[in-house]
Amino acid sequence: MKLLMFNSLEDEVDVIKQWEKDHPGIKIDANQETITPETVDLAKGYDGVLTQQDNLIDDPVVYQKLHSFGIKQISLRTTGYETIDLKEAAANDIKITNVPAYSPRSVSELVLAHTMWLLRHLNVATQRESHNDFTWDNLQAREIHELTVGIIGAGKIGSEVARVFKALGANVIAADPIHRPELNSVLTYVDHQTVFEQADIITMHTPLLDSTYHMVDQDVFRSMKSSAIFINASRGAVVDTSALLLALKNKEIAAAGVDTIENEANIFSKDFSKKQQPNQWLDELLKLDNVTVSPHIGFYTDIAVKNMVEISLADALSIINGKHSLHEIRLPIED
Repeated sequence: MKLLMFNSLEDEVDVIKQWEKDHPGIKIDANQETITPETVDLAKGYDGVLTQQDNLIDDPVVYQKLHSFGIKQISLRTTGYETIDLKEAAANDIKITNVPAYSPRSVSELVLAHTMWLLRHLNVATQRESHNDFTWDNLQAREIHELTVGIIGAGKIGSEVARVFKALGANVIAADPIHRPELNSVLTYVDHQTVFEQADIITMHTPLLDSTYHMVDQDVFRSMKSSAIFINASRGAVVDTSALLLALKNKEIAAAGVDTIENEANIFSKDFSKKQQPNQWLDELLKLDNVTVSPHIGFYTDIAVKNMVEISLADALSIINGKHSLHEIRLPIED
């Protein structure tokens, strides 16, 4: 059996090699290409494909060619599946799997890092120190245990974020259509409006669906406390970025931590040190001293990378062998 891993990262190589040793008779080849109509022919002769990419796979030709090659699945090494045309995949008898819980802890720790950096004004202090200014003006901070943390989306990742902040003594509230009794000792379920209006720290952990596109817009930002810290480590397009910039500039919120942004596919993971990066929103965010930006690395830990590779390979193997995976994305997708 031969599997082809698109968009492979250097850090995945050792995991791939170990997986091959543990599964004799299965050969895994890897490249750094994304799946497009121009690159899909690379999959010819393989039994299955895996990818991790931000670029949309929205051309029907991709799915038609994979079907003609006898490929029955695409295993995503990500949680998000908005890059896939699920209807076109289904029409060509191609099953899609994702990795819904590669390491919820990895994202929760990055959210904590952004929060603490902003809460303790380390962004401002660091900027001053670059000019040998070590004054304390406006650096007095609040402590986590006196604050309310609001979570939008308390699934696998959001619930882990709740546990982290609860362990630090924060009051945690969350909005999620599914109420899990096992989380009652960690958080209090409320509606979205209550989270936005009452939380001192608001962190997003919702998938990108039609119903969540730009769910945080100008009106939502205006409903937040002027002292609120806003964190987005989910999907860029759940936030109207122009509204976020306006809220920051107008001091409608105090600060923002951004691990994902709209139209990031051609920016994050790439080097623009010698040329201008093309996202004007990102350029504006980087100029603000009340913003921290990371290049969509919430997932990027040793444990998470290992799990993403191993789970996606196991899913590919199951479907190729005519079995089912618990991680199959099925139509219709319920919001």
